[in-house]
Amino acid sequence: MERQDGKLEEEKVFKDPVHRYIHVRDELIWELIGTKEFQRLRRIRQLGTTFLTFHGAEHTRFNHSLGVYEVMRRMVENLEKKGAWDEEERLVCLASALLHDVGHGPFSHSFEKVFHMDHEKWTREIILGDTEINKVLRQMSPDVPVKVADVIAKTYDNKLLVSLISSQIDADRMDYLLRDAFYTGVSYGQFDMERILRVMRPEEDQAVFKHSGMHAVEDYIMSRYQMYWQVYFHPVTRSAEVILSKILHRARELLAENYPFKITPIHFKSMFNGEVTLKDYLKLDESIILYYFQAWEEEDDPILSDLCQRFMNRRLFKYVECNPSKQMLIWPELQQLFKKIGLNPDYYLVIDSSSDLPYDFYRPGEKDERLPIHLLMPDGRLRELSRESDVVEAISGKKRTDHKLYFPEDFLSDQTVFAEEKQKILSLLTNQEG
Repeated sequence: MERQDGKLEEEKVFKDPVHRYIHVRDELIWELIGTKEFQRLRRIRQLGTTFLTFHGAEHTRFNHSLGVYEVMRRMVENLEKKGAWDEEERLVCLASALLHDVGHGPFSHSFEKVFHMDHEKWTREIILGDTEINKVLRQMSPDVPVKVADVIAKTYDNKLLVSLISSQIDADRMDYLLRDAFYTGVSYGQFDMERILRVMRPEEDQAVFKHSGMHAVEDYIMSRYQMYWQVYFHPVTRSAEVILSKILHRARELLAENYPFKITPIHFKSMFNGEVTLKDYLKLDESIILYYFQAWEEEDDPILSDLCQRFMNRRLFKYVECNPSKQMLIWPELQQLFKKIGLNPDYYLVIDSSSDLPYDFYRPGEKDERLPIHLLMPDGRLRELSRESDVVEAISGKKRTDHKLYFPEDFLSDQTVFAEEKQKILSLLTNQEG
C-alpha cells in the first residue's frame, strides 16, 4: 500500500549479514527492487571467479546493490541533519546507489574484456531503455531516468551527490570492501564505517571528513589496499579468469569458422557478431554461461573441451612470477616449444598483469582524475588526507603492478611423451621466476 507522499504504508526490511538490516521506506526503491532487470542481479556473482579461491564468495551483485543503497541511505540521513535535501534529489541519490551495477554481465570483467563491452554503458541503456526500471523511474517524473543515468556516469550537476557514489571513499566501495571481506572470510577488509559516516560533512563538490575521524579513513584506505592484493588479484582467481576468457575466445573462433557445435551457443551469437541488443544482454547470466561450459566439455574440439573441463572441475593453470624484461627474451622459444608438444600457446601460455593505485592525490589532466579525500581541520580549513596521514602518504600515488605467466603444469609434468621439450619448458619458466 502506498501513501500520497511516496512512502510505503510500512517499512520493508531485508536481513543482511553485513549491515544487519536494510531499510526501505520509499515506494520508488521498493518497486525498483522488484523489477526483472534488478532481480537478474541475483544470478550474477559479485566477485566473478573468486568463489573458486574463497569458497564463501558466492554473494551476488543483488546483495551488493542493496548494500550500497543502505550505505547511501545512512549517508543521506546523516547529511540531512547537516542541511536540507530536496526530496527528489534524495530519491535520485538512493536510486543511483541501488542501480549503479545493474548493467553488469556474468563474470563481469572477463566478459567485458573478451567482448569489448562496458557495463556502465549497459547500465545507462537499462535505465534509459524500454525496461521495467525505466517505467518505474518515469512514474516519479519523466526526467528522473536521465538524472539517475547522469549520476552513475558522473556527469550530473550536483557533484556532491556524484561523489557519494563514485569517489575514493564512497558508498559503493564501503559496501564491497565490508561485504567481500565477510564472504571471503578474510579479516583485512574491516574498517569502522559507522565512524566514517558520523565524521562526514557535505561541501559543495564532495563530502569531507572531520580531522578527528582520520584514523577511520586511514583504516578504510589500508583495507582497500589489502583487499586488492589478497583477494581481488589473488593468483588462483586470476587463473580461473584466464581460462574463462580463453573459453569465450575459443568459442568465438569456432563460431567464426562455422564449427558444428553439438550445443549451438545461441546466447552468444549476437555477442560474437558485435550486434548485441539490450534484450539479448539481459538474457545472459552466470547459470546460462555455466550451462554452456558444462555442455562444451563434450565437444569434439580438444581445446574447448579441455578448457571447459578445467573451469568446471577446477583444474586451473599454475603460474610463475613473470619478469617482463626476461620474459621478452624467452617468449619466442617458449611458443615454439609449446607448438612442438601440441599445445596452442594462444590458449595455454598466458601473461596476466594486475595493477592498483590504492590512493591518489589530485593530478589535473590525467585520464583517471581522482579527487583526493579532504580532512576538515579544527580551524575550518581543508587539508588533503596524505598531508596529514603518514600511513596514507606512504602508499599515495604508488601504482603497484605484478605480472604472472599461466600454463598447464599437469600437461608438462606428464613426461611420457616429449620429455625433453617439457623439461626445457619447465626450466625456462622456473629460471625466469628467479
